[in-house]
Amino acid sequence: MKIFNANKDETLVFALGGLGEVGKNMYAIMHNDELIILDAGVMFPKDELMGIDYVIPDFTFLKKNEDKIKALFITHGHEDHIGSIPYFLKQINVPIYATKLTIGLIKNKLEEHKILRSSKLLEVMQGETITLGKKFKVEFIRSTHSIPDSVMLAIKTPVGTILHTGDFKVDYTPIDGKIMDFGRIAE
Repeated sequence: MKIFNANKDETLVFALGGLGEVGKNMYAIMHNDELIILDAGVMFPKDELMGIDYVIPDFTFLKKNEDKIKALFITHGHEDHIGSIPYFLKQINVPIYATKLTIGLIKNKLEEHKILRSSKLLEVMQGETITLGKKFKVEFIRSTHSIPDSVMLAIKTPVGTILHTGDFKVDYTPIDGKIMDFGRIAE
């Protein structure tokens, strides 16, 4: 895998899974010596992969740049966005930021893998902004999807704001009564 060398004015955005495929969602944003990760999911195998339970993203690039990783941010609790977290944390242990329901689902996975105690899970509220290092501010914007407590992420970088939608469904009557924050997304 090619290792990127960005100059000081570039922000790199790249997929480690989930692009052009269903599942295995994992994206990275890097500016100089700081890197954040968005989602860490699995893909369920096709019929020709008999005996394989899950397909996980390739963590090689992240392992080589482990010292740059500030955190992992999760958009929602579906398997294609949280399923590879235990496998990732066994190689690279970083703080995880997610909403309450998503944290609960992640805790169950980490407990199954016996790594809950060594993991740092940080619960955030929709609307909250987290500042990491010198390069990133990540805002959790209320979204709607087929699972409650979903968020979009507005990532402020030195070169502009990136809106990472994760999966979403425009729903004017969500079961929890909390509609997508269209005003904030437009901003």
